Amino acid sequence: MSGPTVGRSLPVVPVHEMTTHLALVRGINVGGHKQVAMADLRDLLTQLGFADPRSLLQSGNLVFRSSRRTTAQLERLLEAEVEKCLGLEADFFVRTADEWKQVVARNPFAAEAKRDPGHLVVMFLKQAPEVSIVEALQAAIVGPEIVRAEGTHAYIVYPEGIGRSRLTHSLIEKRLGTRGTGRNWNTVMKLRDLVDLC
Repeated sequence: MSGPTVGRSLPVVPVHEMTTHLALVRGINVGGHKQVAMADLRDLLTQLGFADPRSLLQSGNLVFRSSRRTTAQLERLLEAEVEKCLGLEADFFVRTADEWKQVVARNPFAAEAKRDPGHLVVMFLKQAPEVSIVEALQAAIVGPEIVRAEGTHAYIVYPEGIGRSRLTHSLIEKRLGTRGTGRNWNTVMKLRDLVDLC
């Protein structure tokens, strides 16, 4: 695949005036669907005027520096440019480095994070669900899974594993009424460490 061609780039901003952001891409490179090279995503970020783009794994985890735009503005920009330049229609979920650190600090399942981080998932959401909706989701769960939410983040423990759980990604989105993308706690912490290196 040839590198992306961006129609317009953002104004050049000195790196010291930029904010570190993390961007999660929903549902790429999974089961043969929505295949995209992480190198192409990093190249696109560079052409958009973002600095020091890095990636983690192949599942759409990006870290970069950008000028002071809101996360919602960055999400819309990235979604539009990736579709235009790479032919990929996908949701982006952007957080600042400080917001990411709050995700880690506010984890309600500290014991589970230490004991079994692979079975603790954080779902990053487009909109914050109401408390009553989260409570209704928990009440509807027939297995041992536990869900807690804080703002635009839902923390989910899968004691018996994710693969066979009836609490699926699509069911969570349907019940909460918003789109999201999940990352297990190991990935959350690796991304925190990657941010610290920037």
